[in-house]
Amino acid sequence: MSDYSINKNRIAKNTMLLYCRMLFLMIVSLYTSRVILDALGVEDYGIYNAVAGFITMFSMISASISGAISRFITFVLGEGNQQKMNRVFCTALSTQFAIGIIVVILVESLGIWFLNTHMTIPTRRILASNWVLQFALITFILNLWNTPYNACIIAHERMTAFAYIGIFEGLVYLLIALGIKVSPIDNLIFYSSLMCVAAFIIVIVYTIYCKKNFEECKICWSFDKKMFVEIFGFAGWNFVGTTSGLLRDQGINLLFNVCYGPTVNAARGLATQVQSAVGKFTQNFFMAVQPQIIKSYAAKRIDDSHSLVLQSSRLAFILMLALVTPIIFEADYILGLWLKSVPEYTVSFVRIILFFSLVESFSHPLIHLMLATGNIKKYQIVVGSTYIANFFVAWIVLLLGGTPEMSQLTIILFALVALVFRVLMLRPMTNFPVREFFISTVSRCLAIMLISFTVSYFVTKMMSMGLVRLFLNLCATEFILCALTVMLGLKSYERQFVFQKIRFILRK
Repeated sequence: MSDYSINKNRIAKNTMLLYCRMLFLMIVSLYTSRVILDALGVEDYGIYNAVAGFITMFSMISASISGAISRFITFVLGEGNQQKMNRVFCTALSTQFAIGIIVVILVESLGIWFLNTHMTIPTRRILASNWVLQFALITFILNLWNTPYNACIIAHERMTAFAYIGIFEGLVYLLIALGIKVSPIDNLIFYSSLMCVAAFIIVIVYTIYCKKNFEECKICWSFDKKMFVEIFGFAGWNFVGTTSGLLRDQGINLLFNVCYGPTVNAARGLATQVQSAVGKFTQNFFMAVQPQIIKSYAAKRIDDSHSLVLQSSRLAFILMLALVTPIIFEADYILGLWLKSVPEYTVSFVRIILFFSLVESFSHPLIHLMLATGNIKKYQIVVGSTYIANFFVAWIVLLLGGTPEMSQLTIILFALVALVFRVLMLRPMTNFPVREFFISTVSRCLAIMLISFTVSYFVTKMMSMGLVRLFLNLCATEFILCALTVMLGLKSYERQFVFQKIRFILRK
């Protein structure tokens, strides 16, 4: 019981810290984006996003490598092998350095050619755009260098430092936004240079903190060929999953553009923004849980890792349900408040994509456990093929005369298929308790969802649409969910742990 309490205390504390970080950065981001748009103007703001966006295309490669680095650092930390930790860290830095050289060569050759010959940029802004490209490239390289340090902080679960550095980063971006108004040079060039300086400052902060607190973060330019092959092999299969997911999301978006035009793309884009905003809340929870799943597996405590996966899947679904239920039933009113004119299909797309997010919330802890095993080849091939099949099925639906909603609904179907595949693949790999997962996790969550949806449905039917109904729906939904979570969502020892924490807080 003591180990359980220690782990849960840490997860709860880290989740709260990450929520505070996220809320602060969200507020700063909303404000700074408005200030930057006002200072740069629509044209320069669009140029910056287009040119910097060209650089971010390479993030597909870096994201795969970053995921591999994070997994290996966390895994070795769970093993408790300090010497190996340093080898992993140094190999990770060497890997990022090599990727940086490749990206620099590509951008300085193909990137400059593409910018000056194929991008639609006013002639008078070509020079400024080239400066933006160079500063964006430097910023990208700095972020690559920062990845191993970031992974070390998360692996050690130092979310206090992670939150404080994130808040500091938000303040730096706020100063940049305010500083553009007193720019001594071209605003666009000045903004790009300041973003580069900000990235450099953040790298320095992460580097100093990690060197002072983690023994493994000592730079030695040694190259462990075996470790490099493992990291790159892991990243290669991770890249398969990343690209297949991109094909599903952006491919279906392209199908909508070809078949129905930009109006449907706008509706889907708005739905994706809603999903992204809601998803950030559960992402913080997963970030707090991920290191413990990987560490438990690395330390050969397989039963502990299974227990944590089952618990986090259940709690993540309930957390997501609390966020999406009012939005699903009040989508018409909420979107009307947010947007002056709601594009056609937006309401239905929002509801579909939020149901999809509920299904995916089951999968994230399973993915972390799969990554912990390091044996992801079969997983990425199977799940990647599922994502690709999703694209073709959505295409067939449209060819047969189906509506955009029918095509979009396929993502829920294939998310369920991918969930089943993940569970079945984990059973032979880690002896994962499949029966317990579907009975103690999925069935409990579906019962809670059915009851909460019923309550919310009756509220919408008994009252006319408006702010009062939204408020009452929100209160009723959250009250019912709290009660159902205590009765159905938590097991007896989990309820005991929660009540102990509440009594402790009240006494303090």
